[in-house]
Amino acid sequence: MKTFSQKVETVEKKWILIDAEGLVVGRLASIVALRLRGKHKPTFTPHVDDGDNIIIVNADKIVLTGKKYHNKTYYWHTGYAGGIKERTARAILEGRFPERVVEKAVERMLPRGPLGRRQLKNLRVYAGAEHPHVAQNPETLDVKAMNSKNARAA
Repeated sequence: MKTFSQKVETVEKKWILIDAEGLVVGRLASIVALRLRGKHKPTFTPHVDDGDNIIIVNADKIVLTGKKYHNKTYYWHTGYAGGIKERTARAILEGRFPERVVEKAVERMLPRGPLGRRQLKNLRVYAGAEHPHVAQNPETLDVKAMNSKNARAA
């Protein structure tokens, strides 16, 4: 029996819609990262981008467990000496781009490198309930129904 290796030409990508309202960030991000990589498919090949295109709506209504809403800190560096910056999860969620919390969580669960960056481009996150990808006829994935711990009552 020979080992199957997926070719780039034979990859079939689906469009998946996830409503993030009331979902726990880390649990949502792990499911999304798994689907972006394509590990849920029997044709998974580690060096090929064979994951699905994922649309996440209502990213501003996600839930952080414990005290993460106030205490979780996101750091970045400007590139200048002493240029370390920080922002709490609360500041980001209440700010202009609340979808960045979900984007960062998924980004940090994907492998670093060219393939991981290519797979991250298949993720689209929107703060509200509207999205411009209706023409792709995305399938709805009910993450809340997968496990009772995926959703948190606010």
